[in-house]
Amino acid sequence: MNKILLIEDNVEVRENTAEILELSGYQVTTAPNGKAGLEQLKEQMPDLIICDIMMPELDGYGVLHILSKNPSTAHIPFIFLTAKVEKSDMRMGMNLGADDYLTKPFDDIELLGAVEARLKRTRQIQHDYDSNISGLDHFFNDAQEIESLKALSKEKRIRRHKKKTNLYLQGDFPNYLIFINKGKVKTYKTNKDGKELITGLYGPGDFIGFNDLITQSDHTDSAMAMEECETYFIPKEDFLQLIYKDRSVASRFIKIISGNLKDQEEKMLHIAYNSVRQRVAEALLTVQRNFGMACKQFQFSREDLSNIVGTSPESVIRTLSDFKKEQLIEIKSNQITLKDIDELSAIISRGY
Repeated sequence: MNKILLIEDNVEVRENTAEILELSGYQVTTAPNGKAGLEQLKEQMPDLIICDIMMPELDGYGVLHILSKNPSTAHIPFIFLTAKVEKSDMRMGMNLGADDYLTKPFDDIELLGAVEARLKRTRQIQHDYDSNISGLDHFFNDAQEIESLKALSKEKRIRRHKKKTNLYLQGDFPNYLIFINKGKVKTYKTNKDGKELITGLYGPGDFIGFNDLITQSDHTDSAMAMEECETYFIPKEDFLQLIYKDRSVASRFIKIISGNLKDQEEKMLHIAYNSVRQRVAEALLTVQRNFGMACKQFQFSREDLSNIVGTSPESVIRTLSDFKKEQLIEIKSNQITLKDIDELSAIISRGY
């Protein structure tokens, strides 16, 4: 049963509206003003909010502004009730992120039609999508069913990249969000002396480049194919539509693309504070986790490994030699086999 929060200061309108919704099978919670409505949210998170605009203590615009700033409530569909029909008032509500408007007086069919349409859109866009091209296309097709997103490009196509080909360069202005369908990609920064630091390792199902798209700033790092790759370039205009034009779509899409943000933050902290031994152990486990799947064996150059660790290749080679003597790993040319993952994890935790 869908839960609806109804915020309305007029007692008669509040009771009549709640009765219509309850008779139609919705679970309704009511509040007499915006402040009380926000208190209700602490007790129970609704599937949809219907809110009057003109109210004492905190009006509807204030409620929507507060909800939109909180990640836990920003995705909740929001319908305004208003006795005003000025276009400027409607535009203000839509700019704040309102999903629909009902002008008082409204009849049962208008109310229930708006509620069901909004809930249907939300259900449509909230299910899980596979982390591949098919899943991404499915997400885009669902998003295109929403009126405000019908202009999404249909010209997206697979691009293929040879090993060591750059997908973009540090300092370029971002024009695409990039989805990796096959292969391995590294992102890296280069300092004025030409020294490289790998900032991320990515594989099938990962997105890259979205931080710079959101801030509309030049790419802060470069991206290079570590082997033959297939990618899906999503035009900037499509990405921005998904982020800004519909809150329920934005919420779902952000969850899809932002899975590695926490990993990136932790990586930078570890580079700053962990020992070389800890960082090499973590780099080995990162490569195995990202690219080795269940396999404990992979090929990775010493240079790339040192660029992940953030130190010289000589330091990495010495540490790998120590790990080999301790029977934590085996090394044959560029092929590394992890023999004791538990102990490598313990090194990261205890620092030696």
